Amino acid sequence: MMGILAILAGRMNDKFGPRIVMGISGVAYGIGFILLSQVTAQWQMFAIFGIFMALGLGAHDVVTLSTIARWFEKRRGIMSGVVKVGTAVGQIMVPPLAAFLLLAYGWRQAVVILGIGAVFLLIIASLSMKRPPEVEAQAGARVREGSSLAEARTTRTFWTLCAIQFMFFPSMMTVPTHLAVHGTDLGMTAAKAATMLSVLGASSIAGRLAVGTLSDRIGGKRAFLMCFTILLASLIAFISVSSHGLLFLVVAFYGFSHGGLFTVVSPIVAEYYGMSAHGAIFGVILFFGTIGGAIGPIFAGWIFDVAGSYTYAFATLAALAAIGLALVITLPKKTAVSAM
Repeated sequence: MMGILAILAGRMNDKFGPRIVMGISGVAYGIGFILLSQVTAQWQMFAIFGIFMALGLGAHDVVTLSTIARWFEKRRGIMSGVVKVGTAVGQIMVPPLAAFLLLAYGWRQAVVILGIGAVFLLIIASLSMKRPPEVEAQAGARVREGSSLAEARTTRTFWTLCAIQFMFFPSMMTVPTHLAVHGTDLGMTAAKAATMLSVLGASSIAGRLAVGTLSDRIGGKRAFLMCFTILLASLIAFISVSSHGLLFLVVAFYGFSHGGLFTVVSPIVAEYYGMSAHGAIFGVILFFGTIGGAIGPIFAGWIFDVAGSYTYAFATLAALAAIGLALVITLPKKTAVSAM
């Protein structure tokens, strides 16, 4: 649902700008948390996550990163990286806050507090967002700054980017979900295994900033190649490394690629297709990624239950990363999109 709603959010962002879309999705996301406090049956959980949470998450990347791409034409990469650092910092700071609220007030009251906080902060954020002045001035003049979604769909590059997103997104969702369990399977204490997620988060911040900077200098394709190479090497290492110290090093390398891959996609879409329909094109590409992301964690858990090890799961993710790397190699060189 996150992927489906990302397509809708991207189209709406192109048409109406980020303020309305982020405002609506932010309120929906907060309401989802508040509704969790009233859950009494499993189907209610699926409904809340599939509608309210998905709407908030579906709009998040496509709206924020597409807006950044419009505002910072010459520094899209680094500014996308800075924005994605916000995601990583939230992933580090919010879980301890949630744990404190759970212990202090119980889970029902905790999710209500988190929901109210989310609505408040996301509305403030949405009110501070707008399209660049030149885009607003030209909105009624039918000025074209690149390809439409219909035009993009006729190109091989578009479908290659969709396939690339599908290849790496399973790793992005699977490794953080199963990493701590993998660590305990190798003999780590629960606390030590959980620390690997902190290492992943910290290195992912470095990856977002470094890859964002590099993509501005060397282009999205080369930045993509670097991220996929590191991702593939780290996934292969996960198969063979059992030493706890080395595993932390592998996690750091994986985290770097994790952050970089989340950063590089929006700028490379702008490189190939301009900004005329950036949100719509970016949203469709994200949709293909979420398909793989939805399958990956369940598939890895099933493999572990059957085989008693994550070896085959990591091997499968590595194979997908290798295919993704090969697809990146086939991408054309950076294309300057002319106004149409």
